[in-house]
Amino acid sequence: MDDLTQFADHLKKWNSKINLVAPATIPDLWSRHIADSAQVFATAPRQAKTWVDLGSGGGLPGVVCAILAKQYMPECAFTLIESDKRKAASLMVIARALDLKMTVLAERAEAVAPCNADIVSARALAPLPQLLSWVHRHVAKGGIALLPKGKTWEEEVAAARTDWMFSASSHVSKTDPAARLLVIKELSRA
Repeated sequence: MDDLTQFADHLKKWNSKINLVAPATIPDLWSRHIADSAQVFATAPRQAKTWVDLGSGGGLPGVVCAILAKQYMPECAFTLIESDKRKAASLMVIARALDLKMTVLAERAEAVAPCNADIVSARALAPLPQLLSWVHRHVAKGGIALLPKGKTWEEEVAAARTDWMFSASSHVSKTDPAARLLVIKELSRA
C-alpha cells in the first residue's frame, strides 16, 4: 500500500504539469485508475517473466502492475513504452523512487524492436483492431494480452476479427460494469 500511495501522490503532483490522467478523474483516482489497473494484474499468469505496457501514459496499468509484482511476481521485468517524453520522464522518476523492476522507453510502440513479452497490456490506447497490431509486434508466442476495454468492447472484438484471429475471454470490470478486461491469446493475422 505504501508504494501505491506514493504512486497516487506522484500522479497528483505531476498531473498538474503534464496531464497524466484526465483532471476530472483525480478525485476518483483510487477507484477509477489504481483499482482498475490492479484488476489487470489480478488476471496475469504468475509465471510470466516479461511484461510490456504499451502507451503507458501516467503508468496505468504498467506502474500499478509493477508495484504489485514486487511481492507476487518478483522475477517479472516490466517495459513501459510511452512516446510522450514528459510522461516517460515521469515514469522514470517513479520507477527509481519505488525501486521497480521497470525500464521506460520514450518511443512509439511500432518503432520499438519486438519485445517478445509474456504479457502485453494497454489501457485506453487505441481501438482493438489497431491495438492488436502493436500487441502482435511485442507479444511472445504463447504470450497473452491483457486489455481493459470500455462499453464498446463487443463491437471492437467483432471489428478486430476482420483482420485478426485470436481467442478471447472477457471479465466484467470490477470498476465499471459496462467495461471488460479482455484476455487475448493465440493472436495471428487472419
